[in-house]
Amino acid sequence: MKSFNDLIEEVQKPGRCHHCGGCVTFCSAINYGALKVDSEGKPVYSDIEKCIECGICYMICPEITDLDEEIKRQAAWEAPVGRTIELSIVRSKDQGVRSRATDGRAVTGLLVHLLEKGRINGAIVSRMDESGRHPWLATTKKDIIEAAGTHFDHSHGVAEFGDIYSTFSPSIWALSAMLKKGMTRVAFVGTPCQINTIRKMQVLGIVPADSIELCLGLFCSGNYTFTMDEFRQIEKKYNFKYDDVEKINIKDDFQFLLSNGKTKHVPLPDLEFIKRDACKLCDDFSAEYADISFGGLGAEQGWTTVITRTPLGRAILAYALEESLESFPYKENPKCITLAKDKILMTSRLKKKHAAQHLID
Repeated sequence: MKSFNDLIEEVQKPGRCHHCGGCVTFCSAINYGALKVDSEGKPVYSDIEKCIECGICYMICPEITDLDEEIKRQAAWEAPVGRTIELSIVRSKDQGVRSRATDGRAVTGLLVHLLEKGRINGAIVSRMDESGRHPWLATTKKDIIEAAGTHFDHSHGVAEFGDIYSTFSPSIWALSAMLKKGMTRVAFVGTPCQINTIRKMQVLGIVPADSIELCLGLFCSGNYTFTMDEFRQIEKKYNFKYDDVEKINIKDDFQFLLSNGKTKHVPLPDLEFIKRDACKLCDDFSAEYADISFGGLGAEQGWTTVITRTPLGRAILAYALEESLESFPYKENPKCITLAKDKILMTSRLKKKHAAQHLID
């Protein structure tokens, strides 16, 4: 049976660790206490003597393929980009919610709907504060709305000390808060690698994933982490200032929305130098194992592309569309769904191709 030592050798040392936190979360939930997360977000031994070498931390890692066939069967996965029951373009009906977002804020609208209807009693999301992006267990409508949107922090601390701004949040860490509060019906919002880990936990039937009611996946081109020195390079090349950035968005490219109403478009390849190395090995763009996947790609500004992948996801989205969400007026652009499918398929294929190339290298 392989153990955390094998994860260090096979995943961490080659730079493949996603910092998803799944290994540490399970070890803490089961009260082994052998692992912890260090100051850089990397899983490490807390007390090696407490490790019983159960091998579960190894099996649930998104970079380990031991359970891939099991989660594919569980998700009824289909080539080339996972099971797709339906693709739609939607947005929240709540103008206040939409004003905080760059896309249609469909995830926020859906979570608020599920919470108010009692379908879930909490949601694991991420929110931004002056020190960066962090996982958060939201238990009220106010909590969920406060987490909406992708905003830059303009505190002097970030500017002066070069603190990191990231588009990624280690959301699995928030499972520990769910356990402490005794929640049993929680929606999890995360990136493809995080959804992968949750699904592996569910296949094994281990805590704390048994309390996850719904997995909402986010389209993901990778985790982009900026230090101020790195951001200065982008400022110089594209002629804008950090202090003018109000929001960011990722569609076909990386978009910086400025305070003057303009948007600076940066091609994703130009940001490859700040993408985490592990992300270059990931081949899942559209969260292929989620119940529902969300992203801006393929949708007009102010709308969200949504893929329902499971019967549960389809039923929940249909219910929300009756009250909290609204569909894009397809008559205005009859080809929008076809165009969105084509973009998602093309982007997914490119990500799989690049991941395969990096694995060879």
